Amino acid sequence: MAMPLHNLVDMVNRIGEFFESMPDRHAALEGIADHLTRFWEPRMRRTLLDAFDRGVDPALDALMPVAREALVRYRDRLMPATAPA
Repeated sequence: MAMPLHNLVDMVNRIGEFFESMPDRHAALEGIADHLTRFWEPRMRRTLLDAFDRGVDPALDALMPVAREALVRYRDRLMPATAPA
Protein backbone atom coordinates (compact mmCIF):
# COMPACT_ATOMS: atom_id res chain seq x y z
CA MET A 1 0.00 0.00 0.00
CA ALA A 2 1.37 3.40 -1.00
CA MET A 3 2.00 6.09 1.56
CA PRO A 4 -0.52 8.96 1.35
CA LEU A 5 0.78 11.93 -0.61
CA HIS A 6 0.18 14.40 2.22
CA ASN A 7 2.54 12.31 4.41
CA LEU A 8 5.23 12.42 1.74
CA VAL A 9 4.81 16.18 1.39
CA ASP A 10 5.12 16.59 5.17
CA MET A 11 8.26 14.47 5.17
CA VAL A 12 9.95 16.28 2.29
CA ASN A 13 9.07 19.61 3.91
CA ARG A 14 10.78 18.54 7.14
CA ILE A 15 13.87 17.63 5.12
CA GLY A 16 13.59 20.98 3.34
CA GLU A 17 13.37 22.85 6.66
CA PHE A 18 16.64 21.28 7.76
CA PHE A 19 18.54 22.10 4.56
CA GLU A 20 16.93 25.51 3.96
CA SER A 21 19.09 27.07 6.68
CA MET A 22 22.27 26.34 4.71
CA PRO A 23 23.83 29.52 3.30
CA ASP A 24 24.67 27.77 0.00
CA ARG A 25 21.38 27.24 -1.86
CA HIS A 26 22.92 24.79 -4.30
CA ALA A 27 24.28 22.67 -1.44
CA ALA A 28 20.86 22.76 0.25
CA LEU A 29 19.08 21.53 -2.88
CA GLU A 30 21.72 18.86 -3.40
CA GLY A 31 21.32 17.80 0.24
CA ILE A 32 17.56 17.37 -0.15
CA ALA A 33 17.98 15.30 -3.30
CA ASP A 34 20.74 13.22 -1.73
CA HIS A 35 18.61 12.51 1.34
CA LEU A 36 15.63 11.44 -0.77
CA THR A 37 17.82 9.21 -2.94
CA ARG A 38 19.58 7.56 -0.03
CA PHE A 39 16.79 7.17 2.51
CA TRP A 40 13.46 7.07 0.67
CA GLU A 41 12.37 3.84 -0.89
CA PRO A 42 11.77 4.07 -4.66
CA ARG A 43 7.97 3.77 -4.32
CA MET A 44 7.92 6.84 -2.06
CA ARG A 45 9.92 8.92 -4.55
CA ARG A 46 7.83 7.68 -7.48
CA THR A 47 4.54 8.51 -5.70
CA LEU A 48 5.72 12.04 -4.89
CA LEU A 49 7.18 12.73 -8.33
CA ASP A 50 4.24 11.25 -10.24
CA ALA A 51 1.87 13.50 -8.29
CA PHE A 52 4.21 16.45 -8.77
CA ASP A 53 4.28 15.81 -12.54
CA ARG A 54 0.47 15.70 -12.68
CA GLY A 55 0.28 18.75 -10.40
CA VAL A 56 -3.39 18.37 -9.52
CA ASP A 57 -3.30 17.13 -5.92
CA PRO A 58 -4.04 19.81 -3.29
CA ALA A 59 -1.44 18.22 -0.98
CA LEU A 60 1.22 19.64 -3.31
CA ASP A 61 0.16 23.19 -2.38
CA ALA A 62 1.90 22.64 0.96
CA LEU A 63 5.33 21.97 -0.60
CA MET A 64 7.97 24.39 0.66
CA PRO A 65 9.70 26.36 -2.12
CA VAL A 66 13.08 24.79 -1.34
CA ALA A 67 11.60 21.28 -1.54
CA ARG A 68 9.77 22.12 -4.77
CA GLU A 69 12.98 23.53 -6.29
CA ALA A 70 14.93 20.38 -5.35
CA LEU A 71 12.27 18.17 -6.96
CA VAL A 72 12.41 20.19 -10.17
CA ARG A 73 16.20 20.46 -10.33
CA TYR A 74 16.94 16.83 -9.47
CA ARG A 75 13.84 15.13 -10.83
CA ASP A 76 15.70 12.81 -13.19
CA ARG A 77 18.05 11.64 -10.46
CA LEU A 78 15.21 11.15 -7.97
CA MET A 79 12.86 9.19 -10.23
CA PRO A 80 13.54 5.49 -9.81
CA ALA A 81 14.13 3.47 -12.93
CA THR A 82 11.11 1.60 -14.17
CA ALA A 83 11.32 -2.07 -13.34
CA PRO A 84 11.66 -4.28 -16.40
CA ALA A 85 8.48 -6.03 -17.51
